[in-house]
Amino acid sequence: MTTRLRFHAVREDRPGYKWLALFERHWRAYEKWFLSQGDQARPTYLETRRKLRDYMPELVPTFERLVELAGGGDTVARFLGHYRPPPYIAGCSQAVWPDPRRPVLVRNYDYSPDLCEATLLMTRWNGRQVIAMGDCLWGALDGMNDAGLAVSLAFGGRRAVGDGFGMPLILRYVLEFCETAGEAVRALERIPTHMSYNVTLLDAAGQIRTVFVAPDRAPVTRSLPVATNHQGRVEWRTHAEATHSLERESFLISRLADTEETDHGFVRSFLSDPLYSTAYRRGFGTLYSSCYRPKSGEMALFWPGVTLRQSFAEFRESTRVVHYFVADGAPAGPGPGALLGTPRSADQA
Repeated sequence: MTTRLRFHAVREDRPGYKWLALFERHWRAYEKWFLSQGDQARPTYLETRRKLRDYMPELVPTFERLVELAGGGDTVARFLGHYRPPPYIAGCSQAVWPDPRRPVLVRNYDYSPDLCEATLLMTRWNGRQVIAMGDCLWGALDGMNDAGLAVSLAFGGRRAVGDGFGMPLILRYVLEFCETAGEAVRALERIPTHMSYNVTLLDAAGQIRTVFVAPDRAPVTRSLPVATNHQGRVEWRTHAEATHSLERESFLISRLADTEETDHGFVRSFLSDPLYSTAYRRGFGTLYSSCYRPKSGEMALFWPGVTLRQSFAEFRESTRVVHYFVADGAPAGPGPGALLGTPRSADQA
């Protein structure tokens, strides 16, 4: 059997009716997820806004604009603040092809098809052009800005949950206000996250950094071109084994070490085993692959047989339906696309 996602490429310089259409399409599901542990489990509006002002004050005007567009409700405002959201996890692989002339950041986003916004947004919300795959209505899963900074996130493979922001909003902040990998590292070291993530950075000068962030320990920054779903060593073995985190890391390292490899071959390798996953019923199938070339301002979303190219110079609004094959006999769980029973995830880990 098959399932499908409708991917949208949308351009809107300032938040307006196109963003509002995105909100209206997804809000019912997000509201259910946000309140899944009870209203009291989520921070108040005043606490949420105070935390935003303390850690990402430059984002507050955009936050207020989005809250206004969405109707100004209390629950909406707390959700859009992305402070201490319900926990959720995914798979994901990401790596940098370090060609000094044309470096590229490549990633697979592995998650449930039912839980993906499937929207690529090009914006100029704060004076800087940003192209990013969206999550939680204004966060970013991966993206690039017109200063030549590209970023991508992967779950860090740890159960710890704490006080902090959802990583997609932190990546949005990085793309809106940072120009280099060094600036992005300093932001990631300063802004608290509610869960563990591996963030890979590539800038126009070719600098590569991967930052291991967590809610319960200090960030660790390495000049690593590869990240999957563990932070140096495996701490959540069940998750690592289910998602083949170590195998994917080894595969990427071997491809980077292969003297016969090319940038094109490296990018296309994300459509093959062990990187490309079809575990859609378990909540961690590959929903899209993306690559960012910060020196030229070009990027692409790609699937087997299909590539959608975009750039700052030529961004085309479009819609593409992507079909995913789900084997009838594939097990529905348990899988790592869930944590602590929250309905944003598909199954129990």
